Amino acid sequence: MKIFSGSAHPELAESIASELGLGVTNVDVKAFPDGETFVRIHENIRGQNVFIVQPTCPPTNHNLMELFIMVDAARRASAAHITAVIPFFGYARQDRKDQPRVPITAKLVANLLVAAGVNRVLTMDLHAAQIQGFFDIPVDHLYAAPVLIRHLKERGLNDNLVVVSPDVGGVKMARAYSDALGAELAIVAKHRVSATEVEAINVIGDVAGKDVLLVDDMTETAGTLTAAAKILKASGAGKIFAGVSHAVLNDLAQTRLNESEIEELICTDSTPMAKGEGVTTLSVAPLLASAIERVNNGESVTSLFQI
Repeated sequence: MKIFSGSAHPELAESIASELGLGVTNVDVKAFPDGETFVRIHENIRGQNVFIVQPTCPPTNHNLMELFIMVDAARRASAAHITAVIPFFGYARQDRKDQPRVPITAKLVANLLVAAGVNRVLTMDLHAAQIQGFFDIPVDHLYAAPVLIRHLKERGLNDNLVVVSPDVGGVKMARAYSDALGAELAIVAKHRVSATEVEAINVIGDVAGKDVLLVDDMTETAGTLTAAAKILKASGAGKIFAGVSHAVLNDLAQTRLNESEIEELICTDSTPMAKGEGVTTLSVAPLLASAIERVNNGESVTSLFQI
C-alpha cells in the first residue's frame, strides 16, 4: 500500500500515513512557470494499491487537474489499484440541471476521474449523496458525524441542546445528530438572496432558553450559519454552536463568524482552510486511515459509521 499526497492538503496526508504506520510516498508535484503541473513518482509502485489524498478545495480547478495527473502517473507506473481519497469533493453543489443550459459539473468530474484511471473513490459527506451514482466505480462515502458527535459528548455540550438545521435541505443530517445526541430538532427557513447573501425567515421549533447546535455539511462564506444564528438568538436561544463537516473558510466567512452570535464553529480538517479564531478543528485522519486500511484489506467500512 502506498499513500500519495497532492499539494492540496499534505498535512492531512501525512497524518493519515502516520495513523497507518507508513510514510507518504516520495512524489514530486510541482508547477512550471506557465502553470502546467508536473508529477514524478520516485518509488517503485508496480503492483501496489495506491491511495491519492487530495481534497478538491480551492483552488479547485488546480487541485482537480493535479489529481488527474497523479492518477495518470500512477496508472502508467503499473499500480495495481488506484483509490482517489477526496475528503472534500468540490463541485458537489453542481449536481443537477436546475436552470436552462447549465452543466452538471459533479457528473463531469466523476467521468474525468474514471477516465484518468481511478478504480475507487473514498470521500466524506458529499453535499448530495446521490453523487455516488455519478460514478461507475465503487464509492465509499464516509460521514464526519461520529467524529463531531464524540467530541460534543466528551465536552458535555449535549445537555439542554437543540439541534437546528439552517435550511430545509439539511433536515436529514440534523435529524441524525439530534437522534445521536438525544436532543430536540428545529429548522430555520431561509431565502437565498445571492451566492453569498442569505436571509433567515422563520424558526420552526422551540429554542427559547436552550443551547443550539447548527448542523450543516459545509460552510464557505458562513452566510447561512450566521443568518440562522441571528434569528435563533432573537428567538431566545442560549449559546449557539455550529458543527460542519467541511469548513472552506475565506476572509468573508471569518469576518462574519467573528461578528456573529456563534460562539464556536466545530469542523474537521477535511480542507486546509478549516481554521481561524473561534474555530475548533477535529482531525478525520484516523477515520480516513481506518477506511483506507479496510479497503486495502477488502473489508467492510460500514462499522466506521457507528458513533
